[in-house]
Amino acid sequence: MNKTININLGGYFFHIDELAYQKLRRYLDAIAKSLSDDPQGKNEIIADIEMRISELLSEKIADARQVVNEQDISDIIKIMGEPEDYAETEEGYTETGSSYQRKQSSSKKLYRDGDDKFIGGVAAGIAHYFDVDVIWIRLAFILFFIGGGFSFLLYIILWILLPEAKTTAEKLQMEGAPVNIDNIEKKIRKEFSSMTDSIKDGASEVTKKVNEGFKKNSGKAKSGFQEFLDTLGNIIVAFFKIIGKFIGVILIIVSASVLISFIIGIFSIGSLEIIGFEEEYLQMPPFLHNSILPDWLLALCIFILAGFPFLILFVLGLRILSSNVRQFSKTTSLSLFGIWVIALLMIIFTGIEHGTSYAVAGNKIETKSLEIQPKDTIKLSVINDDSLLYQSRLRRTYRTEEVYDDGVLKSYSNNIKIDVERSNSDDYSVKIRKTSRGRNRGNANKTAGEIEYYFKIDENKLILNGYFLSNIKNMYKEEKIYITLYIPENSTIYFDTTTMSFLNDVQNTDDIYDNDMVAHYFLMTEKGLDCTDCEDETNNEE
Repeated sequence: MNKTININLGGYFFHIDELAYQKLRRYLDAIAKSLSDDPQGKNEIIADIEMRISELLSEKIADARQVVNEQDISDIIKIMGEPEDYAETEEGYTETGSSYQRKQSSSKKLYRDGDDKFIGGVAAGIAHYFDVDVIWIRLAFILFFIGGGFSFLLYIILWILLPEAKTTAEKLQMEGAPVNIDNIEKKIRKEFSSMTDSIKDGASEVTKKVNEGFKKNSGKAKSGFQEFLDTLGNIIVAFFKIIGKFIGVILIIVSASVLISFIIGIFSIGSLEIIGFEEEYLQMPPFLHNSILPDWLLALCIFILAGFPFLILFVLGLRILSSNVRQFSKTTSLSLFGIWVIALLMIIFTGIEHGTSYAVAGNKIETKSLEIQPKDTIKLSVINDDSLLYQSRLRRTYRTEEVYDDGVLKSYSNNIKIDVERSNSDDYSVKIRKTSRGRNRGNANKTAGEIEYYFKIDENKLILNGYFLSNIKNMYKEEKIYITLYIPENSTIYFDTTTMSFLNDVQNTDDIYDNDMVAHYFLMTEKGLDCTDCEDETNNEE
């Protein structure tokens, strides 16, 4: 018959027989001796070990009246481990000269991490359970929230269901580490080490708090008011922390979206040239087409120039959400800045080169005779090629468009002006003046001569194209075409309605506006064009 003793271990009440109590006491004393050389956190380590032992005993004791025996203590020591396993002591605890084999348990449990929490510590706990960085779990919650809002409800449910890891044993279980003496000591010493730095940095603040504590004892009314102010200050600080985290999320979403767009843009604009795609399949802006640098290199420079700032914003957003994300090293930062400066210089060089490419105006003049019988009525009309660019109403504009002509990307324009003047002979002729710009006069004249423009004669009908084509590189060179039709005196011309917006200040004896000249016959006289059917129209209106 053994004597029983009532003990309080780790906040739990147990009935234990005398032999088991002596064995447990020797075990705890041996642990205390092993920690005597380094007293930092000794009491906290012993308290956590007692807490863990009490949890294990509670699992073994089914009835509160059951007595803890010596075998129960032996089983607990097998789980917790011997002091000799992690520290050398002069009087280590042994049991009849033999040591127990440590029973390792590395099963993880899902807890909320209160030490690394943004809202409730759910994401940090899941990160510990799956052994990943917490930033990826938080990003997953954010992305799912943006996609449908389901993650918000899931977060609230997990916040309610999951307990928070408060004790050292629970924190070790959350990380999947065995809950034994060795790990408990390491965990507590690590926490003490991190706390030491904080205590040193906040020494003045602690002193201030102590002084405030003495002042609180002097008056209850003042203590209550100070507590109210402290609570209010904590609420304000927490509010601004939430705002800061929200800003971090916005930075991550915006910068990631822009970076992904830039990466896709590189492959759809210029980098396909590297792997052998032909130029007509690359949708390059004329600004890049006109450069002497390769298209893929300019596309890469644009990505670096605009993408690096967003990359910095992305890293900044990650650092706001998680303190584990490190900032760029000095070497990396200087290297990125150097690459960015090189890209900037290339873009500036391309811009200057593009600016000088249309510094001087030039033109190319072509005069062709028309095989039209003298004194025949010539009918003037303008047509478009709808296969190039469909227009419901053909008219003159200053805008240029990109079109494909037999698979080749070209510049399309309707900037054509038509005039009619009296010929100095009895022959019909047309003068076409093409204008463009270039780095010098010779280059501008050559560019103007490359403009593609055509017309045709069908009996006494002069059919002019209402558009012209040119090289895509010349899209911004203010190219225009001036057409002057020369007809002999006493010849008649009829303006089709398609010429309405293309007529350019055609001189006539009645000072009729260009738009009103269409659908009428005009006779070329010594003084200019004279309308032959305008009076009949006026009489009909009267």
